Amino acid sequence: MHDAGIRQWQICPLGPTGYGDSPYQCFSAFAGNPYLVDLYPLVQCGLLTDADMDDVRQLPRDHVDYGWLYVTKFPLLFKAFSAFVSQGRKAALPYGDFEAFKHTHRSWLEPYALFLGLKDHFEGAAWWEWPAEVRFFSKAKKSALAKTVAARAEAHAFFQFLFFGQWSRVRDHAKSLGIEIIGDAPIFVARDSADVWAAPQLFNVDSKTGVPLAVAGVPPDYFSADGQLWGNPLYDWSAHAAEGFAWWISRLKANFALCDIVRIDHFRAFDTYWSIPATAKTAKTGEWKQGPGLKFFAAVHASLPEARMIAEDLGDLFQSVRDLRAATGLPGMTILQFAFGGDAKNCYLPHNLTANSVVYPGTHDNNTTLGWYRTASEKERDHVRRYLHVTGTEIGWDFIRTSYASVSNMAIIPLQDLFSLGAEGRLNTPGEAAGNWQWRYPESQLRALHFDGGAAYLRDLGVLYDRV
Repeated sequence: MHDAGIRQWQICPLGPTGYGDSPYQCFSAFAGNPYLVDLYPLVQCGLLTDADMDDVRQLPRDHVDYGWLYVTKFPLLFKAFSAFVSQGRKAALPYGDFEAFKHTHRSWLEPYALFLGLKDHFEGAAWWEWPAEVRFFSKAKKSALAKTVAARAEAHAFFQFLFFGQWSRVRDHAKSLGIEIIGDAPIFVARDSADVWAAPQLFNVDSKTGVPLAVAGVPPDYFSADGQLWGNPLYDWSAHAAEGFAWWISRLKANFALCDIVRIDHFRAFDTYWSIPATAKTAKTGEWKQGPGLKFFAAVHASLPEARMIAEDLGDLFQSVRDLRAATGLPGMTILQFAFGGDAKNCYLPHNLTANSVVYPGTHDNNTTLGWYRTASEKERDHVRRYLHVTGTEIGWDFIRTSYASVSNMAIIPLQDLFSLGAEGRLNTPGEAAGNWQWRYPESQLRALHFDGGAAYLRDLGVLYDRV
C-alpha cells in the first residue's frame, strides 16, 4: 500500500463472529475476533509449541473454513491461556500487562467475558434460553454460575488482550508508513450479543424475557419483494437520549481506539428506520419510525470533536436522510456499479459526484466489478463503454482509474478488483444466509500485484489525480 501511494485501508468490522460468520452480526460491538489472533507469537513466548501448530498449518489457504477454524483454533487459544496461568501470568508477551488491560476495558470486557463463559457452559445456546438467574448480566454477575464459569470467562478476556495487543502493533506499523485505517460500525447489534444481554433497557426488548418487541430490516423494493428481515433488536432511542447517548459514544470511542476513521453503517436509520413486528415472517409488515436525528450527532461531536466518519447512505433514501447527512457534514458513499443503465441524472455517475463523498467501484456487498460486468444487461454494458470510452476488456481497471479521476475526496478500491477477480472473489451476497465471508487471497497474489507493476501503476494514478 505504501509503495502504491495508498493512504487509507478500509476493513470490515473486527468483532467476534457467530452463527453465519458475518462481521455485521457479532457477539459484541466492542470486542475483537479471536479468529484473527496470530498464534505464532504464542509459540515464541512458550505458551504453545511448534507441534501445536500442525493442525493450523492444515487449514485451507484458498478460503476461510469457519467450522474448522472453530474446532482448531479455540482449543489452542485455551491451551495458551492455561499455560499463561501456570507460568504465573508472566509470559514474555509484548502486549503490556493483562491486569491493566482488563481494568482499562472493564466496562465492556466484564460482561462480554462472562457472556461467552456462560455461552460455553450452555453449549452455545442463545442467552434468552439460559436459566432466569443468568438471563441478564445484572443478575448473572451475582449468581453462583458466575463463579462456575469464572476461569472460562477469564480465558475469553485473555483472548481480547491478545487481539488488542496484536492489532495495536498492526496499527502502529500502518501509521509508521503513513497509512490510516478506516473501520466499520454496524448500525445494529446482534440479538445474541453481550450488548443486548448487558443493557436490555437500551433496546426494544421485553424487560423480563429479552424477547424483541420489534426487529430491524428494510422494506420491499425493486430487488426484494419481501424486503429484508434482519432480525436485529431495535434501539430504544428515548432511553439512549436520556443518558446522552453514552452507550453509542463509548462504542465509537472503542472504534476509534482501533482505527482512524469510522464508516457508519446504514446511516439512514439515524433519520428513519424500518420497524418490523417481531412475529412477522417477512419485512413487508413494517413501518418507518423516527431515529435520533441530528441530536445524536451533536452529542457525538461534543464528546469526540475530532472524530472522522463516513456515512453509508446507499439505497432509496428520503430527502430527510440526505438533509441529515448534509447537516452533519459527513461524506457519503457512491458506487460506480450503480451508475449505469439509466439516464444522465443518475447520482452515481461520475459527473454528478460531489467532493464530500467516497467513491467505490463496489463494496463488500457487491459482486466484483468484473463479475458485475459479466452479468450486467447489455444496456448497462453499452452505457459503461460509451461513458468511459473503453472497450470493457479491462473493466475492473477502468473503474479503478475512474474512481481515482473522480472529484470524490476519497476513493476506495476493493482488493478483488485490484486482483482482476470475477465472481469467485465476491465476499458477501446480501440475503443469502450461507457461503459468505469466506474469500481470502494467497500471499503470492499480493506479491504479484506488488512487484509486477500494479503498485507502480497505482502510484502513477495517485500522482496524476493528486491522491498521493
